[in-house]
Amino acid sequence: MKLGFIGCGNMASAMMKGIIANNIVDKEDIIGSDVLDDCRDRAKTSLGIEVTADNNEVVDKADVVVLAVKPQYYEQVITGIKDSVRDRQIIVTIAPGKTLAWVTEQFGKKVKIVRTMPNTPALVGEGITAACYNEFVTEDELEMVVNLLKGFGRCEVISENLMDVVVSVSSSSPAYVFMFIEAMADAAVADGMPRAQAYEFAAQAVLGSAKMVLETGKHPGELKDMVCSPAGTTIEAVRVLEEKGMRSAVIEAMKACTRKAKGM
Repeated sequence: MKLGFIGCGNMASAMMKGIIANNIVDKEDIIGSDVLDDCRDRAKTSLGIEVTADNNEVVDKADVVVLAVKPQYYEQVITGIKDSVRDRQIIVTIAPGKTLAWVTEQFGKKVKIVRTMPNTPALVGEGITAACYNEFVTEDELEMVVNLLKGFGRCEVISENLMDVVVSVSSSSPAYVFMFIEAMADAAVADGMPRAQAYEFAAQAVLGSAKMVLETGKHPGELKDMVCSPAGTTIEAVRVLEEKGMRSAVIEAMKACTRKAKGM
């Protein structure tokens, strides 16, 4: 299988890095295009893939083509490649707000499309990607694409109506978590801990907590209660977080994110 990327930015590079590292596709079988010389040079140097400035060259050589450009460029890119796309080719999208129906309309013909939404932890092989697909994609083809997506983390096949929710709960949420880690570290610094050490403690606590949720199967509330001893330090901190509206702030932020995604 030959894999192509139109766009060689951070997300595309993270995806390719994981796919190559996990021996899903050899680097010799990956081609990427980008309008920027720096992005092409970086992809060629760091990943060892073939690069080009011509999007149609990617389409001509690849069996699966990932449209890894920003949403505002999708229409322009598709217009430039639609005549080159073949019947048996699979198009993978990663843009929020661009539905299967919209992408199909831009191509103006029957095209196999898998719509996905990865997130930036793919950069360290710990991403989670949601995927949905149109009626022209077979089960075997979907399985092949899902296997590619698992090269840089987890992958879940979902119904398309949930894709905007995925934007808020996983695609955008690393930003919320980074803010939480930063705030915890700031508090530790205020109490005398060196900043580098504070980031390490805060980040590892978040990493370990997330792993407990995924690996124990316990409800997050149950895990929270395990830490909250009667009249202890943790329940006092939880009391203040509740008083300041932490849950409500997170919920409202995510709902705003979902609304934005639906409007893109």
